[in-house]
Amino acid sequence: MAAHGVPQRLLSDNGLALNPSRRGLLGQLVVHVMALAAEPITGKPYKPTTQGKNERFHQTLFRYLDKQPLAADLAQLQDQVDAFDHIYNTQRPHQGLPGRVTPLTAWAATAKAEAPRLPRDLPRRSSNRPASRPRTAPAPPDLPDDTIVKKLTSAGMFYLDKVQYLVDGRRGFQQVLVITNGDKDGDTITVTDLEGEILIERTRPAPGTTYVGNGRPRGPRQDR
Repeated sequence: MAAHGVPQRLLSDNGLALNPSRRGLLGQLVVHVMALAAEPITGKPYKPTTQGKNERFHQTLFRYLDKQPLAADLAQLQDQVDAFDHIYNTQRPHQGLPGRVTPLTAWAATAKAEAPRLPRDLPRRSSNRPASRPRTAPAPPDLPDDTIVKKLTSAGMFYLDKVQYLVDGRRGFQQVLVITNGDKDGDTITVTDLEGEILIERTRPAPGTTYVGNGRPRGPRQDR
């Protein structure tokens, strides 16, 4: 915000730590954003692709950080993230922009929105329920044809077309959204929680395979 100003809107998922307003609560981030006159908005429940595009960008950042020396503290880590931000926005051509210009070039060529104005009254944060205590999620309404709800086993797994997929051993008995882009081997399967946060992305295995891991190193039960 110091570099580019207060945004008109701030998009996040519906997680309790970010924007629990759909649960009838006001989190600290929401209150802070509204105090700046910006509008906190969220993706629709059970529509994880809205934030998924940004989460895939995080993977690009992680790959960059993996190639850097291990940061000794948060200050060094922030320096590495700032360096990545500079490269990504000013040096790296963006394939999603016309002419493969850099994000900064596109930003400079775009008209800027006026700064948001402070509202007269800010809603108070609800204290009826602790913000850290999630509620049972409602049944998903009108899911797309390529999205189904699965309840994980006690070990954090689910079955799809006679194949067992491991998600996370810490999520036993939780509901997840399973999004597929086809039913052939090599097609992608994306698993998210009910707030739309991506948990794993795997490909359908070759015929005869009955188990697909989550891509993480084997370890204690809580890390599966």
